[in-house]
Amino acid sequence: MLNIYDPAFVKKLFNRMSASYERMNYITSLGFSLIWRHQFIDTIKTSDQPVQVLDLLSGLGENWSILLKKFPNGKFVALDFSESMIQSSSKKNHKKLNNRFLILQQDILANELHEGKYDIITCAFGLKTFDEEQLQQLAKRVFNALKKDGKFSFIEISMPPNKILCFFYKLYLSKIIPVLGSLFLGNPSDYKLLWVYTEKFKNCNKAKLIFEENGLHVKYKSYFFGCATGLIGTKQPTTNTL
Repeated sequence: MLNIYDPAFVKKLFNRMSASYERMNYITSLGFSLIWRHQFIDTIKTSDQPVQVLDLLSGLGENWSILLKKFPNGKFVALDFSESMIQSSSKKNHKKLNNRFLILQQDILANELHEGKYDIITCAFGLKTFDEEQLQQLAKRVFNALKKDGKFSFIEISMPPNKILCFFYKLYLSKIIPVLGSLFLGNPSDYKLLWVYTEKFKNCNKAKLIFEENGLHVKYKSYFFGCATGLIGTKQPTTNTL
């Protein structure tokens, strides 16, 4: 039986999708993905200090220009396990970003991050590819990697609670997107999985509970009527505003 959460399967999937993934993110979100990337990073206060920033599941580096503006003196690390994603993002890092990012090809579930190193951890549109057990592992690694009072922000495509909106969103992601994938961007079966992952994930509520179980102080955030949801928080509760 196919296990869509098997890291080897997910890695092959994103290797195949790497050439079109940035465009597909934009299309599948009806253009909102760019807005949401700004919004989820903006949940963390801008800083001109030399903060240590980790961008998890960094994909094609879609967050990087936003992070550079948000933390102009930051020190940046990006982590992803897809060779094809890393190859493409490395070119972007070299040609457009003056090699500001140290890019690591690693599986977050198979590698321990430096303990207490990072002030900020970000992650966009990767949570849906983890099952509950893997989310437990991820939460532990985020907790260990953050400094005391370190901040994090995650965002993920989600099923909106409004039934009418959810019906049309499902129709769009499960039926129309695979057709577009077939016509313009590659294998339609790969893009059908985007809705499969989303439908199983639903929203960030379960991830919020898991992150809290692992010692993180978490707030749940909804974007555009729940079409995306997110987690923002700290390693420990503080009186500071995120």
